Amino acid sequence: MAEIPLVAEVRDEREQGSAASRRLRAAGRVPGVLYGHGTDPVALSIDARALRAGLSSSAGEHALFQLEVGGARHLAIPRSLQRHPVRRTVSHVDFQVVGRDEVVSADVPVHLVGEATAVSRAGGAVEQELTSLSVKARPADLPDVIEVDLSGLEIGTTIRVGDVALPAGVETEVDPDLPVVVTVAQRGTAAAQASEEAEGGAAGEPGGEPAAGS
Repeated sequence: MAEIPLVAEVRDEREQGSAASRRLRAAGRVPGVLYGHGTDPVALSIDARALRAGLSSSAGEHALFQLEVGGARHLAIPRSLQRHPVRRTVSHVDFQVVGRDEVVSADVPVHLVGEATAVSRAGGAVEQELTSLSVKARPADLPDVIEVDLSGLEIGTTIRVGDVALPAGVETEVDPDLPVVVTVAQRGTAAAQASEEAEGGAAGEPGGEPAAGS
């Protein structure tokens, strides 16, 4: 994952508190905090446009930043983003300092690639059950996205977490049986009717001979 340069300014006591934070936002800056690795939390402010550009990269909200604060540089990742309830702009951000050899966790977006041609031809649909996956890796090994290939899928197929190929150095503790993608038949299609008939036939099968004297 690429490191995104970002300059932050230290907030003094006069720039802290709700009223001061509102003034910062009105001036085009976002209040934030930097913490981690045994250091005391530092109150920051960041240019809103620069922060928005960094969070708009392919890594999204788990981007890796090279944060410059008062001449010192820190490798950091955003851990908490607060957004405006209507405009959805970032109103506050917490950064956590991380080490290059430290294993960190992040929620990585799951992107579907390829086409499930057989499913489309049968009038079926692909349903994405999991839009992000929690993984662990060193900061440089964190992928921007995790791709799941739909090619070759047929109706009734399920791709589970355990089926997803993760990049080298990346692990997940999510239940391997958790569905990521399922393919289903649309109601009214031949595939759906065949599935319903199969289920109906199974439900109507005798469960065995009745007991004597019943």
